[in-house]
Amino acid sequence: MGRTAAEPRRFPAEIVAAIHKSKILGIRAGAGPHRIIGVWAVVVDGRVFVRSWGVKSGGWYRTFRKEPQGTMAIEGRELPVRAVQTRSELLKDAVDQAYREKYNTPGALKYVRDLCEERCRATTTELVPL
Repeated sequence: MGRTAAEPRRFPAEIVAAIHKSKILGIRAGAGPHRIIGVWAVVVDGRVFVRSWGVKSGGWYRTFRKEPQGTMAIEGRELPVRAVQTRSELLKDAVDQAYREKYNTPGALKYVRDLCEERCRATTTELVPL
């Protein structure tokens, strides 16, 4: 049975599992000659989310805002993605919890606290397959 127009596109289960297991996800924002950089990513209800810790001009978050197409790299594969801004506060709360559960080492806790503050919550971005 095919996907209806109302259903969001989803990554295959093995890709979602690899992202959930991996501590770093490679992304390239936009179509330009940018390099792939590593970011922290979480999975909520089978959906992939990232947040920007530093919202600098020329960074991946601002590039995705201008040009939402890009690339995600995981387990030696590069997959085309579209970045979608997350507005739902309930979904942002779930992403907060996912970051706290996944990145729970003593060295990561400071960054997780920052990622769960409003400045970073506002950058919550879902990556969906193209």
